Amino acid sequence: MDTFQIAILAADRDFYEGLCESLVVPTLEGQIGILAHHSNLIEAIVPGRLTYTIPGEKPRYAFVSEGMLKVEDGEVLVLVDSAEKPEEIDENRAKRAEARAKEALLQKKSHREYLEGQMRLSRAMNRLKVKHDIDNI
Repeated sequence: MDTFQIAILAADRDFYEGLCESLVVPTLEGQIGILAHHSNLIEAIVPGRLTYTIPGEKPRYAFVSEGMLKVEDGEVLVLVDSAEKPEEIDENRAKRAEARAKEALLQKKSHREYLEGQMRLSRAMNRLKVKHDIDNI
């Protein structure tokens, strides 16, 4: 299978840089798959599961927060606020964050606070989903 160069960069670290056979990214429009020779593209990333395959290995998974995907001239750049391997996700912490976000949504607040609460809830729920999905693969 053909490969392409990829850089997955989080705000606090370089998550992965190297060759990749395939990439699946969560976007506003659903999951987008990237293979070698993909056309140029810029797309918003939403919190969810990112899947990437390094040559000769099984697919790897990560939870990513919001960010941007750029495909240009055969190279792929993924810029996200955070990226976590499933084994790095603290399930108890994510459950507490989910509970706090749900509670905040129940409070009568401004529209902005409600949207921020929705984002926090989505992030917590997606982290738990990635953790559980990968544990069951």
